[in-house]
Amino acid sequence: MPRFAANLSMLYPQHDFLDRFAAARADGFDAVEYLFPYEYSAAQLKQRLDDHGLVQALFNAPPGDWAKGERGTSSLPGREAEFRAGFDQALEYAAVLGNNRVHVMAGLLPSEAERARHHAVYLENLAYATVQAAKVGVTVLLEPINTRDMPGFFLNRQDQAQAICREVGAANLKVQFDCYHCQIVEGDLAVKLRRDMAGIGHIQIAGVPDRHEPDLGELNYPYLFQLIDDLGYDGWIGCEYRPKGDTSAGLAWLRDWRAL
Repeated sequence: MPRFAANLSMLYPQHDFLDRFAAARADGFDAVEYLFPYEYSAAQLKQRLDDHGLVQALFNAPPGDWAKGERGTSSLPGREAEFRAGFDQALEYAAVLGNNRVHVMAGLLPSEAERARHHAVYLENLAYATVQAAKVGVTVLLEPINTRDMPGFFLNRQDQAQAICREVGAANLKVQFDCYHCQIVEGDLAVKLRRDMAGIGHIQIAGVPDRHEPDLGELNYPYLFQLIDDLGYDGWIGCEYRPKGDTSAGLAWLRDWRAL
């Protein structure tokens, strides 16, 4: 049966962030993920995990200046030292929080004419990250993101991400398969899950097209959950969606699935 993690960056928006751990536990979640931990000390977050018996599934390495629109630095020429320092910080947090997955955002591509240069930097930074992460048993994740929500993002397609993993050639580099992003850009999710499962290190879900609960919209998630099970995926599935209303009330989809 799939194991679901609450994405605390999106779920329970009525609560202060540190109070979302308790809310997730009350709704039966066993794990949490979120975008970035760096506003809090690792010790603070670890205490919340321990207090509520939660597993840390995932978080992102520092993305650059998020408030100014940056969405990752790992492919940005001239930012190599910043990326590597940020990734080292992410590993320090992971050592305390206990997660063995860290997502590194690729960043924005200013123009297609710059792709080759950004690609080369991306490969170099990923090589660094995977070597450092392997020393502590951490898997580095890449995520293709749709061009509607994040115009100009360097990485958009599953096959593109899988090809980059092959180029780097590190066993601890895998793809973060976000069903929402994949459906918007490509569709045909079942075929891609079957094709790429060996290279998928984390899965996330949301309804399409509005990024609400997964039982709202065009995707048949019960079918996909069964397929993911059948393919032998044993990692966490992150619930990275914006609740249409109250988060707990909107979890009827999860209660129904568990009842099966």
